[in-house]
Amino acid sequence: SQKSRKSSVCFPCGHHGLFIMYYFQRMSSAVHPQTQVDFLNGAPHRKHPGVTNLKTLRLPEQLQRAAQSIIKGLSDRAQSLTQYLWSRKRPVEDLNLRKRAKSLEKLVLENAKERREGDEQEKSIDGDYVKMKVLSELKRTTYNWTPVRFDEELGVVYMAARLAGGYTAVRRALNEILVRDPSFAPQSLLDFGSGLGTAVWASHSCWGDTLKEMVCVDSSGPMNVLAERLLKDDDEKAAPHIKQVYFRQFLPVSPKVQFDLVVGAFSLSELASQKERVETLLTLWRKTSSYLVLVENGTKEGHQILMEARDTLLKAQEQTSLDSRTASVFAPCPHEMTCPKLARFPAVPCNFHQHFHPLPLPGSPVRQTETFSYVILSRSDPIEAAAGPRWARLVAPVLRRPRHVHCHTCSPDGQLHHTVVTRKKHGRDVYRCARSSDWGDQLPIIQQEEAGPLSDSE
Repeated sequence: SQKSRKSSVCFPCGHHGLFIMYYFQRMSSAVHPQTQVDFLNGAPHRKHPGVTNLKTLRLPEQLQRAAQSIIKGLSDRAQSLTQYLWSRKRPVEDLNLRKRAKSLEKLVLENAKERREGDEQEKSIDGDYVKMKVLSELKRTTYNWTPVRFDEELGVVYMAARLAGGYTAVRRALNEILVRDPSFAPQSLLDFGSGLGTAVWASHSCWGDTLKEMVCVDSSGPMNVLAERLLKDDDEKAAPHIKQVYFRQFLPVSPKVQFDLVVGAFSLSELASQKERVETLLTLWRKTSSYLVLVENGTKEGHQILMEARDTLLKAQEQTSLDSRTASVFAPCPHEMTCPKLARFPAVPCNFHQHFHPLPLPGSPVRQTETFSYVILSRSDPIEAAAGPRWARLVAPVLRRPRHVHCHTCSPDGQLHHTVVTRKKHGRDVYRCARSSDWGDQLPIIQQEEAGPLSDSE
């Protein structure tokens, strides 16, 4: 077969400029699209099986009505809290702090010796002076992480700031399972770090007919009370809109208790150390019988936390007396190798966008975009669960041009690719599916790598 020519693209200015070509491996591979009978199953191209993005989301009517009843004039504080949560980083580990202190101590001593050169009466360097300089520099350059303590008032501010966005991110992540594994019918849900209970609402919108038990775990008592008020439409005497929802402040102790679906949204980033994150993650995995869904902010910190969690579970291969099935990645990664973005370009997070309508508060725009990262781990083989081969994942906006489409994907071979899809080269079906796809969807293209990885200099 004739080799496809290497192509080079210069991106136009605008909001797509961030996704410049050197983040991706240029396509020099044989591309084997599946035939229409294999993957379309009679569906139109705009609804091919790889499409998992949703149209602009709205909060469930009951949830929005209850939230508006509780919130009164908190728009300004909500905006400040949103910015604070988005900019939060992980706490600095003690080992890294000690390494940084030793490095600074060495630097301070070297600078002090240089200043004393030529002094006939050279004196020993004062240890207290060195200690003071090191502590001052550490305080200036080290991120001061503190836990967020939610009381009743701050919980309401958080609801104004993050209710719609948090619901949107979880709902979009769950849609991956809903679309790709239609036989999945969960009866139980565990929501760790449940906050306002958005995972309950998102899960109910997907599997409301089958879910029989939903357990929300959050260490904040006021947050649990607020989540319950939302379920009851802010009416203490009313019956909850979603039944069989139970609130706890601690995870179930019994190792025998498992849940079909376990969700941890924006919660790992609120744990105080890597050790605590790993221990919590292993506990959540022991309680997972089918899918574990983790969601974080679409920042560099959020992406790195999720890749840390993904690699922990893939390497742990932990077996329990209840379930010996090991972890496999269901989404968004089409492989279980090291994340190519994290390995090559750690400052560029792998994230996704979902449009949504925020709460109609004073000054709120009509539509916003939630930027988030997520990972879904499964107890079963992802190929079996999705009933087909792994497809490449679009990790940047699709650039549609006359008679061709630029697609940037993370592929099953563990590499980033830039593919120029045309009707002549890839066939009518794949070309039309590519034009109908968006950032975050999958493409029905199987790639066989022929060239080496893209060099950092390109």
